[in-house]
Amino acid sequence: MASALKNLSSYDEQNIPDAKGIVFGIVVSEWNSEITHQLYQGCYEALVKHGAKEENIHVIQVPGSFELPAGARMVADRFKADAVICLGCVIKGETSHNEYINYAVANSLANLSMMFGRPFVFGVLTPDTQEQALDRAGGKHGNKGVEAAVTAIRMAALRRELGGAKSKIGF
Repeated sequence: MASALKNLSSYDEQNIPDAKGIVFGIVVSEWNSEITHQLYQGCYEALVKHGAKEENIHVIQVPGSFELPAGARMVADRFKADAVICLGCVIKGETSHNEYINYAVANSLANLSMMFGRPFVFGVLTPDTQEQALDRAGGKHGNKGVEAAVTAIRMAALRRELGGAKSKIGF
C-alpha cells in the first residue's frame, strides 16, 4: 500500500510479539544521512519499545544503499542476528540509477533471506524527491524505520515459533 494512503508508523501495538531475546542487526546507509538517520532513530526506538535489549541491537553504517546487502551479510555472520534491518534512501534524480540500485538491493536482501532462513528487511525509501523522503522519515507519512522494525520483530518471532530454518538454500 502506498504510504500516502497509510502512515508508516501506524500499527496495532497489541499485535506485536515481545522482542526480548531477539538479536537484531541494523545496517544504515550514510548516503542521504539526513533521512537515513531519522529512519534509524525510528527503527531503534520501536525495537526498544517492544522489548529488544540495547545489547542485542548491533548497528553498522555503510557508504550507500548499494552496500546494504554486503553489510547485512557481515552483521548476520558476526552477531548471529535473528533479523537484519537495512535502512537507506535512493532518491530518483535525473537518471535511472535509482532503479538499478533499488532492484539490486531488494533482490540481494531477498536472496539473503532465503540463504540464511531469517529476515533481511528492506527498509529503503525509493522516493522521487527529497520532500517525499522526508515525509517518510518521520514526516507526514510516518517513519519507514518504524515499519521496518515492526516487520523484523514479527518475522523473527514467526521464525522462532516455527522452529527456525532447518536447512539453508544456497551455499
